[in-house]
Parts: sequence; C-alpha cells; structure tokens
Amino acid sequence: MLPCVRWLQLILILLSSVLWTRGENCPANCKCPDPHTVDCSGRGLTRLPNEIPLDVRRLLLADNWIPRIPSDFLVLYSDLVYLDLRNNSLSHIEPGTLSTSSRLVFLDLGSNNLTEIPKGTFGESRSLIKLRLGNNPYLSMVNEDAFLGLTSLRELELERNALSTLQVGALSQLPSLRAVRLEGNPWVCNCNFASLFTWLMENSHKLPNGVEGMECSLPMDGRRVSLTQLSKDSFRECQATLTLTDLLIIIFSGISVSVVAIMTSFFLASTVHCFQRWSKGTKGDEEESEE
Repeated sequence: MLPCVRWLQLILILLSSVLWTRGENCPANCKCPDPHTVDCSGRGLTRLPNEIPLDVRRLLLADNWIPRIPSDFLVLYSDLVYLDLRNNSLSHIEPGTLSTSSRLVFLDLGSNNLTEIPKGTFGESRSLIKLRLGNNPYLSMVNEDAFLGLTSLRELELERNALSTLQVGALSQLPSLRAVRLEGNPWVCNCNFASLFTWLMENSHKLPNGVEGMECSLPMDGRRVSLTQLSKDSFRECQATLTLTDLLIIIFSGISVSVVAIMTSFFLASTVHCFQRWSKGTKGDEEESEE
C-alpha cells in the first residue's frame, strides 16, 4: 500500500504545481482554462491586459472596450493562433499589425467601429484561414489590396457593414477563398457595382446564403431589389462608360493624329511651293532661249 500512497502523493504535488503555475501566469480578472488559453471576455477592459503569457495560443478579448491593438502585438506573441476581439471599440488597425511571421489562423474583428481596411492592414499573414470583419456599421471602404498576401484565407466575413461598393480585386486575389459573406450592406446597383455583380454571379457557390440573400439600391429611385432580379443586361449601359485611361488614350490619339496631319499638310504645301517655283524657273529659261 505504501508505494501506491507515495505515487498518489507525487501526482497530487505535480497537479498542485501545474495549477499554481497556471494561476500565477494568468492576467488579473481573466480565466485560463488551459496553459495556452487566456479568456478575458466581458471584463470591461479598456486596453489589452498586462502579463499575458508569451506562449499563449488562444486569446479571447471579446465584449470589452479596447480601442487599439499595438502594431508590435503579434511580434510578442508569435505562438498566437486564435484571436477574438469582437465587440470592442476598435476604429482602425495599424498597417503591419499582423506581421509576416504571425501564426494566426483565426481573427475576429467583428462588431467594432472600423471605418476602412487599407492596404497592408494584415501584412501578408499567410497562415490566416478565417477573418471576421462583419457588423462594423461605419466600415465603408475596403482597399483593393487590403487582403493581399492572405493566400490561405478560406472564410471572409464582411456582412452588415456600410459598403456600397467593393473592388473585385479584393476578392479575386484570394486563391483559397471558399466562403464570403457580403449580405446586409447598402450596395448601390451602379456601374461601380457591375464588376462585383459579375463576380458574385460566377462565384455564387461561395455565398453561404446565395445571391438571394443580397440586395442593392437602384440609382434612380433608391429602391432595394434582390440581386436575383438583375442580370448582366442590367449593367449594359456601363459597358460604354469610358474610364480615365480610355479618355487619356483618346485624347493622346487625337493629339497625335492632329500633329501628323499638320506635318503632312506642311510637307505637301512645301512640296507644292517648290514645284511652283521650279515650274516658273523652267518657263523663264524657255522664254530666254526663244529670244
């Protein structure tokens, strides 16, 4: 019996040591259900907590009042794979916050106060698989290169924001994309929406609710219509719309043609003038010969 008792005592000592170490490394007012998870959700935090273990892998910070993320945050926590920051007070994300060395797989920035997603926001975080950006009521602009370098991204959520248009390049440069949520935005069915509409029709299988769950406003009267009521013919007039590049080409071509025409006219006029002078000279010589 004695050996068994000693083994039990040893196990209890080890468990006590683990629990004591876990509690010691856990930030104040947070929970740490396992050695690599820190749960500070709903604690009324106004900034990121101090003394987060450097080997943390899952960091839960939802339902607080955190206004910003330091740009070097993920450099300190290079093992972090899961970051939940939904329902905070974030108004912007500094470019490069997600460094190229980041191992982050899941990032939730939904239900914040983001206004735009500029180029370089995610710093080519190639391991990122799921990105949630939905329910940001002031998010009205997403740069075409906002998601550049996210080669592993499979799920992107942009639903219920303030987007009226979105450049197709922001989506087409995601080679691993399997699902994208875009419903609930105030899309406008104008020529800026035409390319996105074509992409949505061709990639409707990537929309969890299909195109049936999306609407846009008609530019004439603001009436909301389902995308299922539209077709490529609805944007037929946009095909004749000239871009700035087209206008510059036309202007340059017109100037070039004008210059060529002027030079040709000058050459012809000079040739005619020389011919006339030569003709007069020939007639003069003939008259002198007759005399």
